[in-house]
Amino acid sequence: MKSALAIVMVFVGCCSNVVFLELLVKEDPSSGNIITFSQFFIIALEGFIFTAHFGTKKPRIGIKDYAILVAMFFCANVCNNYAFNFNIPMPLHMIFRAGSLIANMIMGILILKKKYTLSKYLSVFMITLGISICTIVSGKDVKATTPLNQVVPEQSEMEVLFWWTVGILLLTVALFVSARMGIYQEVLYGRYGKHPRESLFYTHLLPLPGFLILYDNIYSHIISFAQSTPVIIPVIGARIPKLYLYLAGNVLTQCICINSVYVLTTECTSLTVTLVVTLRKFVSLLFSIVYFQNEFTFAHWLGTFMVFSGTLIFTEVVDKFKAAVSGQLEKKVE
Repeated sequence: MKSALAIVMVFVGCCSNVVFLELLVKEDPSSGNIITFSQFFIIALEGFIFTAHFGTKKPRIGIKDYAILVAMFFCANVCNNYAFNFNIPMPLHMIFRAGSLIANMIMGILILKKKYTLSKYLSVFMITLGISICTIVSGKDVKATTPLNQVVPEQSEMEVLFWWTVGILLLTVALFVSARMGIYQEVLYGRYGKHPRESLFYTHLLPLPGFLILYDNIYSHIISFAQSTPVIIPVIGARIPKLYLYLAGNVLTQCICINSVYVLTTECTSLTVTLVVTLRKFVSLLFSIVYFQNEFTFAHWLGTFMVFSGTLIFTEVVDKFKAAVSGQLEKKVE
């Protein structure tokens, strides 16, 4: 029952989170920093109370080790956020981030000297080709994004395409930094053991001072969010700016998403976690296309199919699922 509830909450929390994120980004493409800061602050506050027990519980992993992990985590998040400033549509953002397996494999070969089977290389080729197709097709019809309440000079087609290329580069940097972070996390878990709740707390607590660098950007968005169209809350009759409501929804659903994935990793096999997370990404992508009417051509669908098919091949979900079913049938026969 706990596993089933966790799966449901992963879909509810993570998919709703993407919806609130797109609502925010549609209104203000440059709002990534205030969104990330709000998420980090609330998750760190929750961890301070329930994981660190108000600072009385000492960490199992050294703070210096966490500092290196956090530097990479902060860099990846900032790059992903800033990509929205450079004409990157939400569906392409999601497809691109689904290509983390490519970066993980390259980093594994270069750093850990890993060797992979032919099926792994085939799957990564499919993912790479799928992302390339989606990126090329999206690049043919790039539209300039305009921050909320700001007057931006008109850009030529070449300028729009240039900034879109910058956005793609930022997503690429974030992809490889995240992959390097994953490898470093593996090293820490191998050295100290797995402590996912503690890791979640410190990776959200330690970056908070880094947001001081982004103070001007965050403060300007606090002001611009307050100037957004007010929405009347029926129960209490209060008028709240809609972007603050979207932000609250995003932060709340992010907490639900992260905690549900944590429960899933402790209650289910890695096969189940991989399958649920992959399906969740696909559902989020479909919702983004249908509800927000994002342009999605046949080439986009082909690229998306290759990305998710390659992901399933890489993680051997189908083979493991067949093995699990046949194992259950053998037990019944016995």
